Amino acid sequence: MNDGQNDRPFVFGPATGVGSLPGGDAREAARTATGSFEDFPFLPELPARGPGADMIGRTAGLLVEMYARVEPSGWRLGDRPGRDTRRARSWLGEDLDALEEFTQGHEGPLKVQAVGPWTLAAALELRNGEAVLSDPGACRDLAASLAEGLRLHLAEVRRRVPGAQLVLQLDEPSLTAVLRGHVRTASGYRTHRAVDRQLVEGTLRDVAGVQEDGPVVVHSCAPDVPFALLRRAGITGISFDFSLLTERDEDAIGEAVEAGTRLLAGVVPGTDTPLSDPAGSVMGVRTLWRRLGLRPGLLAEAVTITPACGLAGASPAYARRALAHCVRAARSLADNPE
Repeated sequence: MNDGQNDRPFVFGPATGVGSLPGGDAREAARTATGSFEDFPFLPELPARGPGADMIGRTAGLLVEMYARVEPSGWRLGDRPGRDTRRARSWLGEDLDALEEFTQGHEGPLKVQAVGPWTLAAALELRNGEAVLSDPGACRDLAASLAEGLRLHLAEVRRRVPGAQLVLQLDEPSLTAVLRGHVRTASGYRTHRAVDRQLVEGTLRDVAGVQEDGPVVVHSCAPDVPFALLRRAGITGISFDFSLLTERDEDAIGEAVEAGTRLLAGVVPGTDTPLSDPAGSVMGVRTLWRRLGLRPGLLAEAVTITPACGLAGASPAYARRALAHCVRAARSLADNPE
């Protein structure tokens, strides 16, 4: 493990969480996220608390000089900060207080999550009720506001956990829908036109740039993650639901690994289910490695094990088991890569 200083090479931990956990107790969530992953803890999200703790509301609370409020149809941009913005910021403050308490003396990787610019543009509404995605100028403004908000957020986490080497995770479950023109309009009868791939790539690169020299991960638990586009955008790691991979993805994954991209492989189900033995959970990863002709010894250097998606829909007991299972599965992968 590195000492958290910027002049030392970054080392990802062998396992971590995706982001969300069940329940509404910030201290209990922080205890779970840091206790389960001593090598690679994360800042938990607790959407069960309600609007403002959900992924869109939480990230909307980070925006600079842009504000959102809850409407029956979802989160909508408004002129000034209101009750919903204050609630989102208050809950994030509670979560940061709890994280700070349980990361005293931590040195090494620490992951924080926020919604990425394209999923945010697909989810947030303009004043007319249509998605921000419908207005290219509004998309640019939103991405710039998000970037500035993330810059401030990262600085705050560094202040609270000075030994940490931060990993910024951008959650982009709607990215493929944005690229393919599958995001529905407010009426539900049409879809917004597909966004140009170069524009998508450039915006992701710009927002990721707030991390300066630190690693940025993009997470999507949707099918058809655009691995090649994310790699071109300079993304350091790609987090995905391993069960959704198809043969179409394999060449892009092989190229990503060879280019040094970290894979955060979601192999543990995100909702309550009987868990296989740890070695069985990563059998598919080993099989993929063999098919790609990659060196087995590279596995532990290239792969971090995670749940398939956030654990907000799981029971608290299952969430704890799933996180512990990720650690054991990662150990199995390292001890027996073949």
